[in-house]
Amino acid sequence: MVTQQVQNAYKQNSVNTASPGELTLMLYNGCLKFLQKGKQAMKDKNIEEKNKNLQKAQKIIQELMITLNQDYGIAKEMMQMYEYMNRRLIDANVQNSVEILEEVEGYVNEFRDTWKEVIRLNRQKLYQGNQV
Repeated sequence: MVTQQVQNAYKQNSVNTASPGELTLMLYNGCLKFLQKGKQAMKDKNIEEKNKNLQKAQKIIQELMITLNQDYGIAKEMMQMYEYMNRRLIDANVQNSVEILEEVEGYVNEFRDTWKEVIRLNRQKLYQGNQV
């Protein structure tokens, strides 16, 4: 019980102190977690668990869509990809398709890895700027 409370406090503190970039990375990681759980539930023929986890993954994609900064030219293309992934998650859920889930998982992995690199480069740039 106490361990769970400590873990929850740590998670809450991580979210409260994270930068916007780190929050986005957390969203991608959460989406991947729910895709994995959904895929496993699909393989186990646990329809309720599959549905629950795929809906959580969809909600994360929708949150990424809502928070997408439209000030950048790439935002339009990202929005189209998010919309596509969201539709594919619906298809995967209805069709019970592991293949579709793996397709979406590949896209989310690419977004996540690219985002990790952006954060790394920004930190590197910030660190170099502070050495002056």
